[in-house]
Amino acid sequence: MPVFQLPREPVFPPVQLADPSGLLAVGGDLSMPRLVEAYRLGIFPWYGPGEPILWWSPHPRFVLFPDELKVSRSMRQLLKKNLFRVTFDTAFTSVVDACRKPRPGNPETWITPEMREAYRELHQSGLAHSVEVWYGDTLAGGLYGVSLGGCFFGESMFSGMSNTSKIALIALVRRLQKLGFLLVDCQVHTTHLGSLGARFVSRSRFLELLRKGQERETIRGNWGSLMKEQEPGTPIQNGRPASG
Repeated sequence: MPVFQLPREPVFPPVQLADPSGLLAVGGDLSMPRLVEAYRLGIFPWYGPGEPILWWSPHPRFVLFPDELKVSRSMRQLLKKNLFRVTFDTAFTSVVDACRKPRPGNPETWITPEMREAYRELHQSGLAHSVEVWYGDTLAGGLYGVSLGGCFFGESMFSGMSNTSKIALIALVRRLQKLGFLLVDCQVHTTHLGSLGARFVSRSRFLELLRKGQERETIRGNWGSLMKEQEPGTPIQNGRPASG
């Protein structure tokens, strides 16, 4: 199937035209209007250094429904120890920079400088958010992504200490449960996210959920001020693939 060259305008071809790998289009830019339109349609950018911007819409799609979150017994025991503190939107750039660092066996990062700045702009607009896990004053883990309507689109996560990316995701999903979010888009399969309850859905089902989710008002702004900080082990009072 053809891979489409994007025009200057922030528009995309129908996602059903993506090739079997999920690649839909190439080119364009990382402007806020284009990124918002991409997420609205179920498309995300993912490319490496020296490559053009590549836009993807894989089938099937790997998603986590908040009510299907799985927390293992060992994780529940860890959370009860209250060793870590979780915050929202207090260190967005630091989380992105930690996610950019090379991983064992993979010396390159797909979070290019241009992508870093694009998501910083989305964060400043109140659409991109981070979850931070602190061990004392040390940023020990976290994640970031984009929120539109009742859908959260995960972009990346990191662990500076064992299990801290899982703690970040558990804290996020527990908040999203209370807020009535429909799904967390995990994009493509990882064992790490599968262990927490993420599963495949068809593209048509994913698009149906996206449409339903966008009927809800987007919660913009700094989630740290909207959602009171809590330890991840306590009850909630208010309402590429991410890697561990």
